[in-house]
Amino acid sequence: MGLGKDYAQQQCSIARALEVVGERWTLLVVRDAFYGIRRYKDFLVHLGIPRAVLASRLQSLEQAGVLEKQRYQQSPPRDEYVLTEAGIALWPTLLSLGKWASGHLEGVDTPRSFLHVACGSELGAYGQCPACGDVVPAGDVLLTPRAGLDPDPENPVSRALLTPHRLLTPLEIDHTSVRVQQ
Repeated sequence: MGLGKDYAQQQCSIARALEVVGERWTLLVVRDAFYGIRRYKDFLVHLGIPRAVLASRLQSLEQAGVLEKQRYQQSPPRDEYVLTEAGIALWPTLLSLGKWASGHLEGVDTPRSFLHVACGSELGAYGQCPACGDVVPAGDVLLTPRAGLDPDPENPVSRALLTPHRLLTPLEIDHTSVRVQQ
């Protein structure tokens, strides 16, 4: 018997949430949207995801109200994907999941720090600032690379992520710089 596509028999909010964000790659797309990645090409380059899978995940996240398409260019028409209020509400879940992995899985370290912009303190597992005690909204979080992150990554998106910036702020990506393999 094959696996079903949903959890219709489950009367559980977690099962319903998994119908929206439980497929492979989906939470990584959402994570990248928090990092400021908005364009199809940039998701594709950063994630290394197959085109058909990315298109499917973006479409399902849009249909679920997690992402919305916004036109950034008229001719030719081009859209970018922006987190909605429902998508932004996933921030504490993503942060907690990352902190859980680095604390409980062998060989997993957190490659980036998430700092409270107001005071510079690193956030706790549930998004709270240890210095002021507040739960910090995603827009007030500074994403910074930690030691151990590749200082010269292959793709322009990963290179742009080496510069500290606020979550939800569009990432400035230089697609013109080409690296030469040695």
